[in-house]
Amino acid sequence: MTPQRDARRWAVLAILSGSLLLIAMDTTILNVAFPSLVTDLRPSSVQQLWIIDVYALVLSGLLVTAGALGDRWGRKRLLIIGFGVFALASLLAVFATAPWQVIAARALLGAGGAAIMPATLSILRHVFTDARERALAYAVWSAVFGGGMALGPVVGGLLVEHDGWHSAFLINIPVALIVIALGLWILPESHQPREGRWDWWGVGQSVLGMLALAGGIKQLGKGGPADPVAWALLAVAAVTLTVFVRRQLRLEHPLLQIRLFVSRPFAIAAASIFLGMIALGSALFLITQWFQYGQGYTPLEAGFHLLPAPLGLVLTSLVTPALMHRLPIRHVMGGGLLMMTAGLALPWLLQRSGPLGYGQLAVALAVLGCGVGIATTAASVTLMAATPAKDVSGAAAIEETCYELGAAMGVAVLGSVATALYRVNLPDLGLSDGTTASVSDSIGEAARVAQELTGPAGNALLSRAADAFTSGMTPTFLMAAALPLAAAALTWAKIPKGLRPTEDAH
Repeated sequence: MTPQRDARRWAVLAILSGSLLLIAMDTTILNVAFPSLVTDLRPSSVQQLWIIDVYALVLSGLLVTAGALGDRWGRKRLLIIGFGVFALASLLAVFATAPWQVIAARALLGAGGAAIMPATLSILRHVFTDARERALAYAVWSAVFGGGMALGPVVGGLLVEHDGWHSAFLINIPVALIVIALGLWILPESHQPREGRWDWWGVGQSVLGMLALAGGIKQLGKGGPADPVAWALLAVAAVTLTVFVRRQLRLEHPLLQIRLFVSRPFAIAAASIFLGMIALGSALFLITQWFQYGQGYTPLEAGFHLLPAPLGLVLTSLVTPALMHRLPIRHVMGGGLLMMTAGLALPWLLQRSGPLGYGQLAVALAVLGCGVGIATTAASVTLMAATPAKDVSGAAAIEETCYELGAAMGVAVLGSVATALYRVNLPDLGLSDGTTASVSDSIGEAARVAQELTGPAGNALLSRAADAFTSGMTPTFLMAAALPLAAAALTWAKIPKGLRPTEDAH
């Protein structure tokens, strides 16, 4: 018997897409507003790190718990609460007069985002009962999420240029209030009743483990592979999450259904998202630096020059459901991953025939964005199709964790590789030992030293540093290309040949 379709389903999709766009943009919008915030509030170097990192740390740490809470309390209720927290946190940030207040507000934003994100996918699964329509809804979800992250710097740049850093937070408040009002009116409530008592031990273990994992990955990117703090955090994460997994497997009513990974389509889809985000996160991080330091773009100009990637992502996400109705999922997802591989390898190939220019990189960005749109949409459909309805919140939390941690690991690991290659390619600059050490630290430090030198000497220094950075960036892209290539091989080897989005994969 075909389940009855909810007449409000497309209105629900529109509301959830608007809410997700806000959350996705908030992960990157502060990158553009940050310099003016630093000038105004003068945070210390440690406070600056917390302002940037605390949002993703809290978001990653609470996703699993938030997904389970949504099942018990109601997904709509948790989403509305999340947006209430989001609006309050944004208001606190707008009126912040000290760095610690911004840090607290960003932490609250992360808590609100953690409540919102799993609820969006869970509500979509509940509302869209037809598999074909559900595939389209997931495609819109992927397009909005990926496009929002890439559009954050553009929107942030436009706002900050006119109204200062406060506007990057102020924009959240009216959008959150509109979503709350429409959500209370239109969104349906759904639960997944769970027997047994609330697993407080599991909550503590998952939060501690995920915070340590996210913190360790970020610290690895800042301090490099020799940083003992990074490895201590990763060790805590490994022990805590191992205990968490073993305990969840023993429980009759677990906080997170770890056995979802027994399904090969589920495991391959999650791995594809994770590996793809490592590659994408590192590429966007390095290209943004190259735009600003190698090409002299302002942050706003850098955001606009990144547009080929989100435009390609949005367009291909929306056409991917049509591809999945004609071809098996393994071919669609594998093909998207191969396009990602090509987009990442292209700059290295083009540089071998001459200097790398924006026109060449724009083509690579477009190919990369198209590949990401196809691969992540197909992976999302596969992952959710492989999930029983009672475990959809946990699956949503896993998927979004793959997005968050994958992007962070890309910046940390491959960003460190690019920095090491930058140092190797940096020629003897004839500077003092202290100045040479600063220039060797990063392309950003080289730009600061060049600004202090001024004149022809500063221009020459920045030009040579930019060449060294480019020479280190493109081989890093090639290394990153191996990740979606490996995911494509797994996809073709392990996902059943005839699996299509109109079928459940579990």
